Amino acid sequence: MEEHDSQWHDRMYNNRALVPEHPEHFDRWRRASKIAREACECVLDVPFGPGANDKVDVFPAPRARAQTVVFLHGGYWRSLDKSDHSFVAAPFQESGACVMVPNYDLCPAVTIPQIVLQCARAVAWAWKHAPDYGGDPRQITVMGHSAGGHLTAMMLACDWQALDSELPSDVVAKGLSISGLHDLHPIQRTPFLQETLRLTDEDALRCSPALISAPRGATLYAVCGADESEEFIRQNRLIRDAWGEEVVEVCEALPDLNHFSVLEALAAPGHPLQQLALELVWR
Repeated sequence: MEEHDSQWHDRMYNNRALVPEHPEHFDRWRRASKIAREACECVLDVPFGPGANDKVDVFPAPRARAQTVVFLHGGYWRSLDKSDHSFVAAPFQESGACVMVPNYDLCPAVTIPQIVLQCARAVAWAWKHAPDYGGDPRQITVMGHSAGGHLTAMMLACDWQALDSELPSDVVAKGLSISGLHDLHPIQRTPFLQETLRLTDEDALRCSPALISAPRGATLYAVCGADESEEFIRQNRLIRDAWGEEVVEVCEALPDLNHFSVLEALAAPGHPLQQLALELVWR
């Protein structure tokens, strides 16, 4: 990859600077999430582990043995919360799926590898407890936005039996990475992120999905907004280049969407992104 200076990295990766109206997006997410929690059947703050942030919001399926969706939020591994993203659950619950939205600890209190492990434990909990909420553990789709897109790809690459011998090797076979970060090395050179992420060479290497062998038998859809920075569009293509078309069946930059509106498209009835996501969940 061509070498660039620190200002270029900040310009490419600082999405809040690239989208000055980002506070309006965050406000919409919070309002829509509050409405979703009030309107939908849900069980909030279910523990999946002993930590203070080992909590998951569950939107049960309307019938037994339904598809299960786990949504991992973004925020550069250092901000935002599951409660900001309840709005994503509604259309999938309405389609008949069980939806789980876990929290995770944030940098700099923890490292990115620790967050990956925490999310893996949340997904392992989902596999064990999906039937309690109408979900089918054999049909888990993980989705995530931005840092959550990175975490989604890491879940596809997870060695589940090393994590827990009770788990099958294929806990997650389907994933949707929305504006995901698939090579973390440029993040190391991005000044506004360096102090909080404290990403080492070793951690960037072992936590970059594009530098990990393609998972066997898995399917990943990778999308981003066509109005995002050239680096986010490159990061989206990169995972297909690394894992191949057999795994990354969909790799698209969706028109007229920026880094924040692309997530809203996931929850918008009839939007091509929502249609793609539903196709993946119910395939």
